[in-house]
Amino acid sequence: MNILAVLAIVTPLAVYADLADVKARTWEESIALAQKTVAKMSVEEKVKLSTGLGWSYTQCVGNTAAIPSINFPGLCLQDSPTGIRFARNVSAFPASLNVASTFDQGLMYNNGRFMGEELRDKGVNVHLSPVANIMRTPQGGRGWEAQGADPFLTGVSVTAQINGIQSNGVQATLKHYVLNDQEKFRQDRGDVIIDKKTLMDYYIRPFKMAIDHSGPASIMCSYNSVNGVNACDNPVLMTILKEELGFKGYVMSDWWATHTELDGLKAGMDMVMPGSKACCDTGNSTVVPAWWGETLVSNIKNATVKMDRVDDFATRILTGWYRQRQDENFPSTNFNSWFPEEVQLNVQRNHKAHIREVGAASAILLKNSGVLPLSAKSGNLALIGSDAISPPSGINAGGDHGVNPDGTLAQGWGSGTTNFPYLVAPQEGITAAASPLGLKVSVSPNNWDIPAVEAAAAAAGTSIVFVNANSGEGYITIDGNEGDRKNLTLWNNGDRLVEAAAAKGPTVVVIHAPGAVDMPWINLPNVKAVIMALLPGQESGNAIADVLFGAVNPSGRLPFTIGHNITDYHTQIDMINPIQHYSEGGYFDYRWNQKNNIAPLFAFGHGLSYASFAYANTAVTQVCKGSTKVQVDVSNTGAVDGHEVVQVYLGYPKGVDQPAKQLKGFSRVMIGAGKTASVSIEITPDFIQIYDDAKNTWFTPEGTYTVFVGASSADLRGEATFVIDSACSTATTTASAEPSGATTASAASSASASASASASAASSASAEPSAPASSGYVAPSAAASASYAAAPPASAKPKPTPSNLYSSGEIATVSLFALLYPIFFA
Repeated sequence: MNILAVLAIVTPLAVYADLADVKARTWEESIALAQKTVAKMSVEEKVKLSTGLGWSYTQCVGNTAAIPSINFPGLCLQDSPTGIRFARNVSAFPASLNVASTFDQGLMYNNGRFMGEELRDKGVNVHLSPVANIMRTPQGGRGWEAQGADPFLTGVSVTAQINGIQSNGVQATLKHYVLNDQEKFRQDRGDVIIDKKTLMDYYIRPFKMAIDHSGPASIMCSYNSVNGVNACDNPVLMTILKEELGFKGYVMSDWWATHTELDGLKAGMDMVMPGSKACCDTGNSTVVPAWWGETLVSNIKNATVKMDRVDDFATRILTGWYRQRQDENFPSTNFNSWFPEEVQLNVQRNHKAHIREVGAASAILLKNSGVLPLSAKSGNLALIGSDAISPPSGINAGGDHGVNPDGTLAQGWGSGTTNFPYLVAPQEGITAAASPLGLKVSVSPNNWDIPAVEAAAAAAGTSIVFVNANSGEGYITIDGNEGDRKNLTLWNNGDRLVEAAAAKGPTVVVIHAPGAVDMPWINLPNVKAVIMALLPGQESGNAIADVLFGAVNPSGRLPFTIGHNITDYHTQIDMINPIQHYSEGGYFDYRWNQKNNIAPLFAFGHGLSYASFAYANTAVTQVCKGSTKVQVDVSNTGAVDGHEVVQVYLGYPKGVDQPAKQLKGFSRVMIGAGKTASVSIEITPDFIQIYDDAKNTWFTPEGTYTVFVGASSADLRGEATFVIDSACSTATTTASAEPSGATTASAASSASASASASASAASSASAEPSAPASSGYVAPSAAASASYAAAPPASAKPKPTPSNLYSSGEIATVSLFALLYPIFFA
């Protein structure tokens, strides 16, 4: 057999060598430069660094003042996770949830990299992204801006994106710190009650991974309270961030998340945004009521605030500026958020190709009974549903993108949106792909005209029903959905559309949604295929056509679990009580299903392919006090080339209070038809560690661990064990259970073979851009490198904090403003 060796190391630089990178200074170099500059500054100048100029007063959603004496031009801070908010001639990238569902570090890195190019070209110093919050519940309004329901996947994705963004000299802001997992009560009385072990193991872990392996310039603290104290005023959270995690950047408030004049400052917050006290006070923060600013100057001069705290926040803010070399010819801001109609520089380059690639790579084939890919034999096509067409009211109409869309849905609503430069609707992409095959395409866009739907479906060889559901930020309510979804049903008569079409003939369902939806029609005989496309951005129609017609073999994987109904999820948003108790600990999403033997409709990590894959020869080698190496042979037993996403789940020793199986590695690997790849995945020690809340430290439990390898959290094909003990004994064990291998493309388990990457590799891979094994075709006969880097380069990993630098634990936070009224939307 021809075996392809695969290690999972990602090197986007090798693929995109034509792009000029900004080599960041080390933290030590940057801190030294910042300290030298701060020593020359007056109290007033230091305060200017930390105080926003106000709302809609300057060009960006957040700005700090220029300080001529140190040649500091001020900072422009701008949303969003999908691109540059409130700007023209920019790209509308896929939702972060799509990026995570690729399970591909290279695509994650490139998404940040290409977005960073546009940010730099527009003169944005600080990007208010990515989002490291966890999809604890599928109802969460901003879940589409985050990376899914797993802390490890989230940590890998945000780390890769940060490295991509910062490779352009743009400062990335990791947000929202922490537990900003729902919209209801978020800005009012929302308070999360949580024990420290759960907090550290699941919700802070992604922040730790990013700090260790990418070094974000800033972190944004959130609106909500944690254990009774506002997050931005919370000394416990700030101490964890700055002292336990060693974060060297600055912490920024979310927009209007400051509640008092001094509590946040004393706790460790370094920058207040946007400066004005209330939404949406317009104008200069020296004119309208403002936090910090002149009041802070007075408090410093009367010794209410100590100078070492002032020097600390000034040093942290300038450290981010110096580290990204923004002192060296960084472009001036050349757009205006409040007057987007002004002529603006076009910064899109050829990023549409990447957006289309991610849109296709993130499409999750949930079910396929042989109807896909489409061909001339499929017969003429009926496209059903308003989600198939371009919005008649305009792609950026409605006051806020995604609000009450009357056409296809490609992003949610709120501050995480971006102006579409154009939007390819499914009708356009499918028509273009069907034409060469001689297939005619009809469209029935009225969701409420069921007789027309039935007639269209009856006349077609295959119906493709486009349905959706939406969510967003809580300052806008749509049909009773206050940002968070009030239920998981499809919108706009979606279920009835599917039933009507399926009653007349073979039906494919395509879902555009911010997360899981109910599918009461899933087992209807004529529902032959279902694709979860999520929110793919401007190239949506082309991307889905690529998958439907087989130009791209689907390989997306669910970054969350889909239950039979909402009760399967256990964790739901309490719409009445503002106090949310995270009493389930780490048992949410697939970990809850495992603990309670609940079979999901579609498991975390699930996704089908047009190929089929078999697993064999699972083995593990554990090096004393070193990494754990997992190996498995994966064969493509199908007739077409395809990516398999190999996933590694870890079981802890008996007696350790941890879920039975947790994701600790993955790798997306291209395997030629009839070929075998030998996949090697490394799990480094820091990703095995769990938190000891009694000793306030991370530790590695001793005992026998079990590694599970497979295609999803519920489709595990092999397992092996290793031992960690005080004597440093090691063990290598071949698979104790190896199912017969080949899975069919239509089988739920065959979904996306998961090629798992090392836990540390996953996050470290993003630390220094590497080329994705998955982004290019791996020749079937050649050896390939497709594994993650074991550790980030020294320049990317934060060093120990100098003992004389910081007087209190600090954070680095940049905020994505959450309070915007429709009048401000372009």
